[in-house]
Amino acid sequence: MKCGRSPLCRRGTQTYATNKQDPFTAFHLDKTLVRKFMKPLLIGELADDQPSFEPSKNKMLIEDFRQLRATVEKMGLLNPNRLFFFLYLIHILLLDVAAWLNLWYFGSSWVPFLFSGLLLATVQAQAGWLQHDLGHLSVFGKSKWNHWVHRFVIGHLKGAPASWWNHWHFQHHAKPNCFRKDPDLNMHPLFFALGKKLSVELGIKKKKFMPYNHQHKYYFILGPPALVPFYLQWYVFYFVVQRKQWVDLAWMVTFYIRFFLTYSFLLELKSLFVLFFMLRFLESHWFVWVTQMNHIPMNIDYDKNMEWFSTQLQATCNVHQSFFNDWFSGHLNFQIEHHLFPTMPRHNFWKVTPLVKPLCAKYGIEYQSKPLLTAFADIVHSLKDSGELWLDAYMHN
Repeated sequence: MKCGRSPLCRRGTQTYATNKQDPFTAFHLDKTLVRKFMKPLLIGELADDQPSFEPSKNKMLIEDFRQLRATVEKMGLLNPNRLFFFLYLIHILLLDVAAWLNLWYFGSSWVPFLFSGLLLATVQAQAGWLQHDLGHLSVFGKSKWNHWVHRFVIGHLKGAPASWWNHWHFQHHAKPNCFRKDPDLNMHPLFFALGKKLSVELGIKKKKFMPYNHQHKYYFILGPPALVPFYLQWYVFYFVVQRKQWVDLAWMVTFYIRFFLTYSFLLELKSLFVLFFMLRFLESHWFVWVTQMNHIPMNIDYDKNMEWFSTQLQATCNVHQSFFNDWFSGHLNFQIEHHLFPTMPRHNFWKVTPLVKPLCAKYGIEYQSKPLLTAFADIVHSLKDSGELWLDAYMHN
């Protein structure tokens, strides 16, 4: 029986997933369990005269990357150091306690108030990186333990739902910077014109939802300051109610109960809400700058159905390693390695870099790494360039 270029075909006892094999391998720990849920996707046997690789993809690159992954597995680079993540959680909890003790001991005058706000924003940012580790199944060897602790960290420590993060984030990883497939690009074209090709396309079609030629300026209003406190803060509640994720909602409620009860002993209601808004405002800046520095300056286009390796490299770049950069970004400065191996514990990213670079060089794929401040500036420069391209196409077509 022939099944053409089905996403899931079988030759004998071996499973072929010409489009999905590398993402399937990358995203899952217990692959045997997950395959049980994929049985309905099985269409039929792959005929012997049909290739197991799509003509649009580089067969040698695919094979070389799979050899690289096998090497990574043999080196034990996918095995987590639980002590690392335990100490990371402890440092988050200590910062959380320190924020409360600071107000309790020094009072609620402006200096201790602002300092506690900064500490709480740090807690939110660092808890965000830890929940990211758990969501990617990179903290424990068993998926269920990652899922359970993930709900605690993102729900109780951050007030957000695990189901929303999983729904949103894995789409991004499967097709990063691919318009209409990566939800991180949903701000195009309503608020921003992203990428050279998409911006020119908007200009040619005479579409103008915003003055995109000024987007590198209003980014400082609609981007870092607004995303968390004015959008995500409220959207996550809509998400869990609309999808009836009641367990996630319960975890979220525990965050708000804990926060408002503990600080109500120290602050008046007005000051309490100001503190909460301040931590979300600061957290939003931290989150947006770090998460966008690796993607916005890179290629943004429609899905070209490339190999897993090429798909990830064309959409990601790194920021130079340092103790501060690693801590500040939750090791997302190693964005290339993280996208190639999503379940790899972050403390091993630097170890796989020397293996990834030669593969990039072999196939002429650029491996980009830059200083932290340069990465931040490139976000703005990229928005400015795409805005100018939109304006030129808008005016001359």
